[in-house]
Amino acid sequence: MTLVFFPIISFAQNDTIIFKNKDRVIGEIKDLTKGVLTVETSYSDSDFKIEWLNIKQIISDRNFLITLSNGERLNSTFIANPKDSAQVTINNNGKEVQLALAEVTFIKTAAKDNFLSRFKASLSVGYNFTKSQNLSQFTVRSTMEYTANNWSLSGAYNSVRSKQTNVEELQRSDGNITFKDYLKKNWYALASADFLSNEEQKLKLRTTLKGGIGKYFVYTNKKYFGAGTGLAWNNERFNDSLQTNRNSLEAFVGLELNLFDFEDISLLSKVTAYPSLTESNRIRTDFSTDFKYDLPLDFFLKLGITYNYDSKPVEGASKDDYIIQTTFGWELD
Repeated sequence: MTLVFFPIISFAQNDTIIFKNKDRVIGEIKDLTKGVLTVETSYSDSDFKIEWLNIKQIISDRNFLITLSNGERLNSTFIANPKDSAQVTINNNGKEVQLALAEVTFIKTAAKDNFLSRFKASLSVGYNFTKSQNLSQFTVRSTMEYTANNWSLSGAYNSVRSKQTNVEELQRSDGNITFKDYLKKNWYALASADFLSNEEQKLKLRTTLKGGIGKYFVYTNKKYFGAGTGLAWNNERFNDSLQTNRNSLEAFVGLELNLFDFEDISLLSKVTAYPSLTESNRIRTDFSTDFKYDLPLDFFLKLGITYNYDSKPVEGASKDDYIIQTTFGWELD
């Protein structure tokens, strides 16, 4: 009796995904991110990855957190909608709502409200060694993100260390952590902390605390583009002969572009300008871009570029610095 009852319960919890060509997958929807719906099944070791716009119909009575392209967030169930392959029907608080597939940009199972279901991270490393003068270089590039119903917490850490015979060890590290509170119509409030240690600019440590507001102007299954602005407090400690310390108030304006769902290729670029409000004619700029090529089993290759500019560095320091990192990594998604 038990052997019969258990499969029935398991089947009742399954979701049905029907393709435009009438094929179907029966399993459990995990999420929709970057235009790809991930479905876990009992008959495959690997999750199914399905292009969202290739889906005709979803049948499920479970609750999902659904984010639309206009920034609206819903907690809803799906309803069978076989008539129009370009639309999906949901039950939002007892009211049926029809949505174009292109309007739906994010889905997460609401019932599985545990940490790992909302957390994703990536870590990639690279190593170079040259026999001449025993030159070695180790590089790390990493990211993490946690997404809740109406807010997210993300961070990144990048580092390069170089060693060479009879030469002082060189190192460069930067990192950030960002909190976003999502508002209506794709607006969001943000608070973040950025860190930079940089030998080329004689920076022992730069800490930048920011607060402001932003908006996504484009938010689809293939890309998003947004901008943010606000105020920043900048604290700097230098490795120059005077061991200079600086504190300054700055404004900031930032742009962010994320391109994904282009086969196995994605691109994330960010640029932020910091005109100083307390130091005359000083402006700083931070730029980063990550070009990622996905491999099987959640492995990937990444090309990362980071650039920093300061119009008024301390004496003897360079105005700018950049790194180019080629790394191999794995992501938890």
